[in-house]
Amino acid sequence: MTDDLEAWSRPALFLVDEVPTSGVVTLGGPEGRHAADVKRVTPGEVILLGDGAGTRARAEVTSTAKGSVTATIRERRHDEPPAVVITLVQALAKGDRGELAVELATEAGVDAVVPWRAERCVTRWDDGPRGAKALARWRATATEAAKQARRPRVPRVDDPVTTPQLAGRLGGTTPLLLEAAAEESLATVALPEAGEVVLVVGPEGGVTEAETARLVEAGATPVRLGPDVLRTSSAGAVALGALGVRTGRWTR
Repeated sequence: MTDDLEAWSRPALFLVDEVPTSGVVTLGGPEGRHAADVKRVTPGEVILLGDGAGTRARAEVTSTAKGSVTATIRERRHDEPPAVVITLVQALAKGDRGELAVELATEAGVDAVVPWRAERCVTRWDDGPRGAKALARWRATATEAAKQARRPRVPRVDDPVTTPQLAGRLGGTTPLLLEAAAEESLATVALPEAGEVVLVVGPEGGVTEAETARLVEAGATPVRLGPDVLRTSSAGAVALGALGVRTGRWTR
């Protein structure tokens, strides 16, 4: 098997329902159109096919047609998830800042994203079509960012939660609440060798005292990133970079 990092990170990645172990595969549908009509792959070029769940294959393009690409599987691999998985709880943000937060977090390696209906969120997702449409945009953003980053796994984007719901799901995890005034630093806070770290990022207006109390009662530790205050759209990605180094996720 080719272990060269460039061999598994440079070719364009396209998602399929199942990655074949060998043989010839025809890529159609939206991914086929993207490969043939947008990326304009050519015979002899190597592409990556992935299922978004850890399995990828290097495939050599043999022919192209309008909206489809045919390729031969050359090698296949499966990447196990890291020992420490990270879930980002991202407060809803106005405009496209929520989608930007998901995009940056995905590129930084997040494993799952949970939209949070925090008290000071300006944006409000309802339980009807508008909320479903907004959630679909976050999920599409995660998928496209994972493809751009050549990630073997597409992060899961869950349904939005309220603060009580969030507090209820923190059990059995290591929850970290980003707070600019926190005494504990992300650089020194105790981290597990395995398990789930839940990183909570509040809205632009900050997390209320009541929310902080509720999450701390549920086990969360307030931590600061550094001396500066970051936007809600970038804080998660910056924290993920620090956690990537501290947990060894970036060296495995």
